[in-house]
Amino acid sequence: MPDSHDPLRSLFQEAASAGQSASTAPPVAVIERRGERHRRRRIVGVAAACFLVLAGSGAALSAFLPADSGPNLPATTPSPVAPSPTSAPPPPPNSTAPTLHSATPPLNTTPPPPLNSMMPPGRTTEPPVDPTGTATATMSRTPPQPLR
Repeated sequence: MPDSHDPLRSLFQEAASAGQSASTAPPVAVIERRGERHRRRRIVGVAAACFLVLAGSGAALSAFLPADSGPNLPATTPSPVAPSPTSAPPPPPNSTAPTLHSATPPLNTTPPPPLNSMMPPGRTTEPPVDPTGTATATMSRTPPQPLR
């Protein structure tokens, strides 16, 4: 059989010529856009994976850490409290305890200071007045005292 009359050969040659004419490369701009889309998808995928890893590890840590069981205790034991200066010292062991009818007052007691001594001299509770006639608010050095 001669090769020139083979119908299969002629069909393969036609297919090759059609494929050769259609196999031109796309323009560079199209290839660049395809590459940018691929790069963006890859970056978004990596970012989503990182987010999921961080969120999962945070959830796992919160599940494994102990829950708050109450107030925090101090790291060291507190030192004993010193007696306050207003309390009377204990009586000496050789002396007798004072009776209700004794006329002598306790030794280390002092009367409380008068309320007026707590305020600095020349201060009033009214705000000062500007020469223009408007009242101005100022902060006093002493905190407000509760009424007794």
